[in-house]
Amino acid sequence: MSHVNNIESQHNDPAFANIWQELKWRGLVHVSTDETELEKLLAGDPITYYCGFDPTAPSLHLGNLVQLLLMRRLQLAGHKPLGLVGGSTGLIGDPRPTAERTLNTKETVTEWVGYLQGQVRRFLSFEGGNAARMVNNLDWTAPLSAIDFLREIGKHFRVGTMLRKDAVASRLNSDEGISYTEFSYQILQGMDYLQLFRDYGCALQTGGSDQWGNLTSGTELIRKVEGKSVHALGTPLITNSDGTKFGKSEGNAIWLDPEMCSPYTFYQFWLNTADADVVDRLKVFTFLSRAEIEALGESVAERPFAREGQKKLAYEVTSLVHGVEATEKVIAASAAVFGNGDLSVLDEPTLAAATAELPSAKIGSDSLGIIDLLVASGLSDSKSAARRTVGEGGAYVNNAKISDPDAVIDQDQLLHGRYLLLRRGKKNLATIEVSA
Repeated sequence: MSHVNNIESQHNDPAFANIWQELKWRGLVHVSTDETELEKLLAGDPITYYCGFDPTAPSLHLGNLVQLLLMRRLQLAGHKPLGLVGGSTGLIGDPRPTAERTLNTKETVTEWVGYLQGQVRRFLSFEGGNAARMVNNLDWTAPLSAIDFLREIGKHFRVGTMLRKDAVASRLNSDEGISYTEFSYQILQGMDYLQLFRDYGCALQTGGSDQWGNLTSGTELIRKVEGKSVHALGTPLITNSDGTKFGKSEGNAIWLDPEMCSPYTFYQFWLNTADADVVDRLKVFTFLSRAEIEALGESVAERPFAREGQKKLAYEVTSLVHGVEATEKVIAASAAVFGNGDLSVLDEPTLAAATAELPSAKIGSDSLGIIDLLVASGLSDSKSAARRTVGEGGAYVNNAKISDPDAVIDQDQLLHGRYLLLRRGKKNLATIEVSA
């Protein structure tokens, strides 16, 4: 389901009157072809632009989200997007600086193409005068023979230039080396741009700045073959203020697929943004106005304890990716887990995500006395300590205070028929899974 609302009607918003300056203010321009010409181009009649996404995993991630939101901003400004999911380039894989990729099967790549197309569609509008289109580069590479590819496309690329591309140079200097397959990736991406230029008049390609060599392979190919100038825009690679890599949580990528990264985990990732990074994240990942972002910046500086910037950031980005309803569920789950809401209204996946990092234990259905539960969960280290907790009014099951040390929890109190959330005092939490 799309989370995009009426994109075409918004392109007269003052924020998009000069989209190039808007992109620069948001920190989205790291490198580009002729900046003066690009600013003129984007201020004039609608142009067609594209960004490509390779199905090297069954989901896009936060690095891809930068590009998806950039595409959306350009569409809001009246321009026409092409969302390319690479059915052919995904079979090869963009060279990484460190090691050769493991090639996935054709069946897997085809399946992942469908997943990624669905994700891209959620951020663009496919209606109106500047409606988006989805394209797949397998459509024009599959019919091309190796001989035709070498004669018609390969002859325009110089090996010396290809060797200087950052990823290629890194691999050549490593023990791993680079295969001809991955070495030729930049030719395929250049051919994509040429094909889209011919079919749709595409005049701009966007991507991360680490893709700059691949982006310019297309602009150069079009210049050589068609004698025309087109453009490329590279966004900065986003890092945290402490220099660590952005987009990782506990060593795992933050995926856009809710099955791979729950909305709760996604929301918590943004909520945990460092104060020093909040304003930059609001600029890149939300559609809040300058005035709203500046006001939140002041709040972060003057009242960091309130975490207004982080709360707004988490709400806005989670709503963009997972929808408002899922975001509201996540906020309700956060409140409920810490005693300020009804746990019984949470669906099982949300409850599981909200309690995933808590200490947990499994017990049988014959051990539901409050004392046994506190000990089994680790919240109390002995039965006597558990009794003291109950006597002092500090024991809670599913947010209900338990005052009787001999209390036994009924089966009908189990969340989803098998879970209990235990709390000792205000902040010490644990979960119990009850087996039949």
